[in-house]
Amino acid sequence: MTSAPLAAPTDERVGSARLLDRLVLRPEIGSLLGAVLVFAFFSVATERFLSVGGVATWLDDASTLGIMAVAVALLMIGGEFDLSAGVMTASTALVTAVLATRLGWNVWLALLASLAFALAVGALNGWLVMRTGLPSFIVTLGTFLALQGLNLGVTRLVTGSVQVSGMRSAEGYPSAGFLFASTVTLGGTGFYVSIAWWVLCTTIAAVVLLRTRFGNWIFAVGGSPLSSRAVGVPVVRTKVLLFMTTAGAAWLVGSINILRFTSVQANQGIGLEFQFIIAAVIGGCLLTGGFGSAVGAAIGALIFGMARQGIVYANWNSDWFQLFLGVMLLAAVLVNNALRRRAERVRR
Repeated sequence: MTSAPLAAPTDERVGSARLLDRLVLRPEIGSLLGAVLVFAFFSVATERFLSVGGVATWLDDASTLGIMAVAVALLMIGGEFDLSAGVMTASTALVTAVLATRLGWNVWLALLASLAFALAVGALNGWLVMRTGLPSFIVTLGTFLALQGLNLGVTRLVTGSVQVSGMRSAEGYPSAGFLFASTVTLGGTGFYVSIAWWVLCTTIAAVVLLRTRFGNWIFAVGGSPLSSRAVGVPVVRTKVLLFMTTAGAAWLVGSINILRFTSVQANQGIGLEFQFIIAAVIGGCLLTGGFGSAVGAAIGALIFGMARQGIVYANWNSDWFQLFLGVMLLAAVLVNNALRRRAERVRR
């Protein structure tokens, strides 16, 4: 009577290695670990951080940054940058405010007009980058300067100052404000609807990036535009749509801001483009394109929100936040490069 062959003993290290390899393939793993550390640190450093009011504050802080960081991450995965993204949030808010308060337009029509403006600028950025072959850094820097001058010049011309206000009295404000700037009360504390917009944008971006043909095109054009074109990927259309996506996200953030605060400054948004890029890099995006994560960018924005408000709750000087940004950016670049190299070895 023959006995059944004994099963070969399994080595637990093999299972652990495979799990580690699967984790390495996820670009957002580094940002997730960073978020856990930041959360744990400020939870211990200050009691206010974990209060309902504290959570509402740092989630709100992260929400509008997160909306933009996710869109910028898609663009960076596609191998491009948009330095006009920050000032675009102000431009769209100004278009909405001027049309609604100075020309008497219904707020909804003003929002549609500002959306058309944003998409047109995004399409122009993408077309110029692809048509001229210039780096997107240069093209969008020019757009940044043009929009900055346009914001100041037109606002002064129309209002005699650098501010547009009075949105609350515009026709259609109540319904538009409900959609873009309302709050939901939980635990006696109001949570802004911008948090829900952030989650929705992140979910849509993640599904598009990982579950659709267009997502494959984004990774392809960011990794190698020439090879992508050779296998039939519409490189020009993909990159133009990515620039339009970034502009559309800027419109959403600008709409949230103008309807919440009911006024806008012409010099608003300047410098925010670097925060969007830093959040995307912390979330796993490489500066060279072809690698990154929408979810990771959202987590990068969450780290921003937790750190910025945690420093305030701990009664530290806010200047420490800039040090935190610099350290996080350098650490993220090093970790992302290491993860990319490990992921390439795993795929082989």
